Amino acid sequence: MTNFRNWLKNTQARRAGIPRLRTMRGLPDVLTLGDLSVVYQPIVALATMEPFAHEALVRSNSPHWINPPKLFDEAIQSRCVGALGRAIRELSTTHCPGIPLFLNVHPNEFDESWLVQPDDPIFTHDSPVYLEVTESVPLTHFAYCHSVLREIRGKGVLLAVDDLGAGYSNLKYIADLKPEIVKLDRTLVADLADDRRTQVLVRHIVQLCHELGARVVAEGIEQETEMKIVIDCGADFGQGYYFAYPAYPAPGVSEAPIDFMREGVNGARLRTGPTGS
Repeated sequence: MTNFRNWLKNTQARRAGIPRLRTMRGLPDVLTLGDLSVVYQPIVALATMEPFAHEALVRSNSPHWINPPKLFDEAIQSRCVGALGRAIRELSTTHCPGIPLFLNVHPNEFDESWLVQPDDPIFTHDSPVYLEVTESVPLTHFAYCHSVLREIRGKGVLLAVDDLGAGYSNLKYIADLKPEIVKLDRTLVADLADDRRTQVLVRHIVQLCHELGARVVAEGIEQETEMKIVIDCGADFGQGYYFAYPAYPAPGVSEAPIDFMREGVNGARLRTGPTGS
């Protein structure tokens, strides 16, 4: 396999249209990353069917690292995961100005000092930034992560806990971190239409998150039926292919959920009659 650092140095952009990651500051040399790109997927307010924010999603076009997890695994071994994460954040914020962003952070990035540097893009972006941390971070790593997150949040960055419901969830993690946003894992949403027990579970998880001061995003919504159920369960936001596929530039919401909202508004008007009647 091509050496990771050499790949970072030598890879050139090969496709136009989606912006490429071209430089990574903080490594000994200027590193070229023409094989990485970022796309955006809207996180939609279910009350209005309008984008609340967009999540930045990194894509690898390299034949050596075909998906981001493998890319980060190699970066960890090469001891440059902090620099890689920083460069992805730079690309994400530079090409999506003026829009609230959800930015994913790999747990190993907390072992390095990149996240707390005052010029990090999470502090300089011109709209709110939600730092996404996975709910599956090992508890042995929790105390240190919590300390770093306190410092970051003290500078105005918001926190989103991702993948709640994946594997064996620790709800105390949510109580301790006090995130602004909690994202339900897509495996919960996938079972909603066919499993009454899962609906009950999701409804109570949403209620608990609200009582703890967090708003809830239901991930992985692909059908109108799933959207209706998560609305009924009290979720605040939705994300998934039903609303929009990840794309660049940052896409809006597709017609289907907007039509659903219009039909709901018109139906309410028909039931109540004209104002003042």
